[in-house]
Amino acid sequence: MVINKAKCVFFIFLSLLVTSAEAKSTKKMYRWINDDNKVSFSDQMPPDQIKHRRETLNKHARVIDVVEQEKTKAQQALEKRLVKLRIQQQAILQKQKIKDKVLLTTFRNQEDIELALKGKMLALDGQRKVVQGNLDRLNKQLRQQQKRAAQYERDGHQVPKKIRDDISSSKMQIEMTLIEISKKFENKRNTRKKFEEDIARFTFLTQSKVNSHVLTRKTAESKAETELGVYICETNKICDRAWVYAKQFINTYSTTDLYVENERLIMSKDPSRNTDLSLSVSKMNVDNNKYQLFLDIRCYKSSLGKDLCAGVEARHIRHSFSDYIKSALKAEI
Repeated sequence: MVINKAKCVFFIFLSLLVTSAEAKSTKKMYRWINDDNKVSFSDQMPPDQIKHRRETLNKHARVIDVVEQEKTKAQQALEKRLVKLRIQQQAILQKQKIKDKVLLTTFRNQEDIELALKGKMLALDGQRKVVQGNLDRLNKQLRQQQKRAAQYERDGHQVPKKIRDDISSSKMQIEMTLIEISKKFENKRNTRKKFEEDIARFTFLTQSKVNSHVLTRKTAESKAETELGVYICETNKICDRAWVYAKQFINTYSTTDLYVENERLIMSKDPSRNTDLSLSVSKMNVDNNKYQLFLDIRCYKSSLGKDLCAGVEARHIRHSFSDYIKSALKAEI
């Protein structure tokens, strides 16, 4: 019994030694690039270095885990904006899909759309004629009021206050009616334009050999490119080449210097004046390993800065982004 106990203690001790040896042999190492751009190794991460991107290595020096670099507040804010842009893009895609479905289920052919257009034009003309009749009545009423006022003046009497008030009221009503007629004309133009777009879209969907779902997606993607400042990469190889021109675009249109540049983000410094336009481009992974480049424009946090970001110049920059990259890629050929 004593011998068995001794053996048991010996085996436990041996097991602990083996476990300890294995623990030492499997101890992890960390590799990272420090502030001086030098590669560092250690079995422990110094607290002041955890902000860097780091790789965990096994005993064979193979990477078994990666912790990405800690993001700055500006980068975190940018990511939130990119998520918002992605949601807006999906909304455009969904809206186009619904619009096409309604168009194809509402009309059998182009003649149906043209007939609906004719009916709408007649209805709008009828509404405008009613408003025009009101205008004719008001003009006649004003002439009568002015005639009575003139009679008082010829007789050497002061024009009564009621007549003066009536004349002012009639003039105001005439002005409002003219605005309403102008809106009726504008509504008619916009309605005709919409129907003409529907006719062109219907023809495109029904006569093209490409599946209507594919056409809907491509149309929506093209619209997103323009409205949001998005470049959709056909292949990852093209995306890598487009990334170079995205940097050139930022250097051309941003009023602040380049601040961040890596394989997923190119960003200029934050705006410091009301006239500053700070640009950034992010490479975002979408469906089926496909990438898109999203442009984002930041302005100074003030009422003037807000107006600048919502103005013509910022809109022109967004609209130019995709075409700029396409032209640069085409010039390579």
